[in-house]
Amino acid sequence: MTLAAPAELRQTGIRPVLPGLALPAGLGLPALVLLCATLFGALPFLRLLVAAFAPGWQFAPEAALAEISSRAAVNATLHTFETAGLSALGALLIGGMAAILLAVTDVRGKRPLAFALVFSMMVAPQVAALAFLSLFAPNSALLGILGLAPAPGTPNPLLGRGGIILVMALHHAPLVAITLWTGLRSVPHTLVEAAQMEGAAPATIVARILLPVLRPQIMAAALLAFVAGIGNFGIPALLGLPVNYLTLPTLIYRRLSSFGPAGLPDAAALSLLVVLVAGLGIVAGLLATRRGGGKVEIERPLQPFWQLGAARPFVAAGLWLLIALKLGLPLLALLGEALTPALGVALTWQNLTFDKFAEVLLRQDVTVRAFRNSFFFAGSAAVLLALLSIAFAYGLERRMGKLRRVVEVVIELPYALPGVVLAIACILMFLKPLPLIGVSIYATPFIILFAYVARFLPLALKAPVAAMAQIEAHHEEAAKLDGVTLWQMLRFIVAPILAPAAAVSGLMVFLVAFNELTVSALLWSSGTETLGVVLFSLKEAGLAGEAAAVAISACAVILAVMLGLDALGRKLPANILPWRI
Repeated sequence: MTLAAPAELRQTGIRPVLPGLALPAGLGLPALVLLCATLFGALPFLRLLVAAFAPGWQFAPEAALAEISSRAAVNATLHTFETAGLSALGALLIGGMAAILLAVTDVRGKRPLAFALVFSMMVAPQVAALAFLSLFAPNSALLGILGLAPAPGTPNPLLGRGGIILVMALHHAPLVAITLWTGLRSVPHTLVEAAQMEGAAPATIVARILLPVLRPQIMAAALLAFVAGIGNFGIPALLGLPVNYLTLPTLIYRRLSSFGPAGLPDAAALSLLVVLVAGLGIVAGLLATRRGGGKVEIERPLQPFWQLGAARPFVAAGLWLLIALKLGLPLLALLGEALTPALGVALTWQNLTFDKFAEVLLRQDVTVRAFRNSFFFAGSAAVLLALLSIAFAYGLERRMGKLRRVVEVVIELPYALPGVVLAIACILMFLKPLPLIGVSIYATPFIILFAYVARFLPLALKAPVAAMAQIEAHHEEAAKLDGVTLWQMLRFIVAPILAPAAAVSGLMVFLVAFNELTVSALLWSSGTETLGVVLFSLKEAGLAGEAAAVAISACAVILAVMLGLDALGRKLPANILPWRI
C-alpha cells in the first residue's frame, strides 16, 4: 500500500475545510471519543437508573423494588437462570468438543466445517427457533417425506423449557468454539512437543495440558454463553410465550405490549434486574480471565498434532452430522414449509410452489418494507461504524492514555448487556422531545439506528483497534513535524491502512444487525418494521409458511455476505474472520 508522505500532502495545498473549527492538537479527538462513549454507552444506562429509582427525578425506589420482587419477576428470573445456565453447559460441551477437534486433529474439511458452524450462529435466534419448530411440528414437510411426522394434534415437543435450552445450547455453541479457538492460538506448540518427547498420547496431551492451560478461556466461554442466554429474546419468545414460560426479556416485552408507555417504569426496573443477572456473568468472566496467569512468549502457535488415522473419516462424519442436526435439517424443514401451499400438505414435485416467496418478497407491503428497512438500518449502521471505527481506533490507541480502559468499558456496555436493556434505555431517552431542538426521535427510524450504532460499536472496533496496534508511529510523527492536521493524518495516513479492517468490521456489523430482533422488537413502529419483527408477527398470526419464506430469504442474504467475506479472506489481516482457522 502506498502512503502519501507529509511533504506530498503539503505540496497538494490541502487545508482544513473549516480552519476555525479545527480540533485542538492533542485534545479534540480524545474529547470526541469521550463524548461518543458517553452518548452511546453511559447515558442510556444512567437514564435507565433514573427511571427505575427516581421517577420524576425524585428518589423513590419503592416501586422498582416491589416490581423486582414480584412473583412474576421472581419466576421469570428463575426461568432465565435455568435456561441460560443449562444451555451454557450444553453450548460448552458442543462448542468445546468442536473447537478441540478442529484445532488439534488432522480432520479434513476444517474450513467449510468452521464456516458452517459460524453461519449457524449468524442465523438469527428467532430463525433458529422457527426452524426447529418446523422440524418437529406435526405438519413437518421434511418429517412427512421421511414418514416420521408426529400424529396431527401432537404438541410440539420444543415448546417450553426443554426446547429453549436445547435450541439455545446449539445456537450459542459457536460462541464457545470461537472463544476457545482464540485461546488455542495463544498456546505455544513447544508445550505439545515437550509432552510428545515424554511419550504422551494425543488424548493425554489434550486432557492434561491443553484443558488446564485453557481453563480461563473455558470459563470465559461458558459465561459468555450464559450471558448470551440471559439476553436472548427470539428463542424464548417463539418457544416460551405460546406456553406462558416467561424469561426476563419476554416478561419485559409482554409488559410493554400490554401497557405501552405506561409500563415503562416497571420495564425499567425489570431491565435493571436483567443487568444484575447478566452483570454477574460478565464480572465472573473477567475474573476468570484475569486469573489465567502471566503471558507466555509464543514463538510458534499451536499446530494440529493428533493424527486420527483410520478414525479420520468417522470424526469428520460426526462433525458434519452435528452441522446437519444444528443447521441443515432445521433449515430444510423451514424451506419445506415455505414451499408447500398450505400446512399439512405433503411436499411433492406436484405441490411445490414458490408463491409464499413471491408473496413476502414482491406482493406483501409489510414484508417488502421490512426487507428494505433491515437493509437500511443494518447497512447504515455498518457504514457509519466502519467510518467511525477509524477515528476511534486511532484515538484509543494513540491519544487516550490512561483513560483508554475506562472508555472501552463504557463503549462495551451496550454490547455486553442484553439488547432488551438498551431498547428500554433508548425509549426512556427519546420518548420526550430532545433538549434545545424540541423534537422527539421516538417512533422514528432514527431511534433504531441510534440503538444499532450504540450496540454494535464495540464489534466494529475490534479489527481496526487490533490493526492500529500493529502500525508503527513513524508515519504519524513525520506528519506532525511537517504540520499536517489531524484531519489530514486520519484521511491520508491512518484511513488507508485501517480501511480493510474497518470494511470487514462493517460487514460483520451488517451480518449481526440484519436479522436483529431483541432491540427492534421494542423500538419499531408502523413503517419501521424489521425482518425480525415481521417474522415474529407472522408466526404469531399463524402464517407459518410466510414466516418460513422470510426466514429463508434472510438466511440467503447472510450466506451471500459471508461468502463474499470469505472470498476476500486472503487479503485481510489474520484472525479477523472467525471461521478462517
